[in-house]
Amino acid sequence: MISLFERENDKFRTDLGSQALSVIAIENDFVEGVYDKLATVYDWIFGPILHPGRLYALDRVGIRPGDRVLEVGVGTGINASLYPRYCHVTGIDFSASMLEKARVRIRQKALTHVRLMQMDAAALQFADDSFDIVYAPYLVNCVPDPIKVVGEMRRVCRPGGKIVILNHFRSANPVFSRLDRALSPLTVHIGFKSDLDLPGFLVQADLRPVSIEKVSIPRLWSLVICGKD
Repeated sequence: MISLFERENDKFRTDLGSQALSVIAIENDFVEGVYDKLATVYDWIFGPILHPGRLYALDRVGIRPGDRVLEVGVGTGINASLYPRYCHVTGIDFSASMLEKARVRIRQKALTHVRLMQMDAAALQFADDSFDIVYAPYLVNCVPDPIKVVGEMRRVCRPGGKIVILNHFRSANPVFSRLDRALSPLTVHIGFKSDLDLPGFLVQADLRPVSIEKVSIPRLWSLVICGKD
C-alpha cells in the first residue's frame, strides 16, 4: 500500500490534491452538538468495537520513557489508562461534555501522568515542536477541516517525532467505496464521516507515511504512522 502514496506522477498528485475528501461538510458547532449528546453513551457504543485498534496503535507507536505525547481528540479518556506511566500525556478535546467524562475517569484511576485541556484541534495552543508523539485516534473524519488539524499536529510535533493517525477511511474496493459514500450523510450524525479519502488526505496534508496498516476485525480502520523530518 505504501507504494501507492509514494508515486511521483505529477498528474496523480495534482488530482488527489484538488479533489474533495468527503461528500460531507460540517462545522464545529455541529460536531460539538453530536459529541455532547454522545458523551454519556460513547464508551458503550464505540468502546468495544474500537478497542483492538487502540491497543495495537499504542503498541506500534513505541512510547519511550519521558516522551511527551499529545492525544488529539481525547474524548472520554478511554485511552488514558493504556499509556505507560513513564510518559507525559496531554489530551485535548473540543467537547466539554466528553472532557467531563474523561476527568472523572482520570481522577478515579489516579492517572497523574495525564492532563486534559479543552481545545480546538485546528488551533492548538501549544508552541512549535512541543511533543515527541502526536496521536489522533478516530478523529480526522470527525472534524470540519482534517487538513488544518493535521497541519497543527505537524507544527507541534518535534523534528524526528511521530505523527500517528488511527481512523476509518473510504474503502479502496469500488463496491464498498460507493457504500461509504452513501452512508456518510447518515454516519455523520453519530460522529464521523465514513467516506474520507485516504490517498487524497495524505497528499493534501503532505504526509509521508512510514507505515500504513489495516487494524481490528473487520479491518475497517487504518493506522498511519508518519515521521516529522
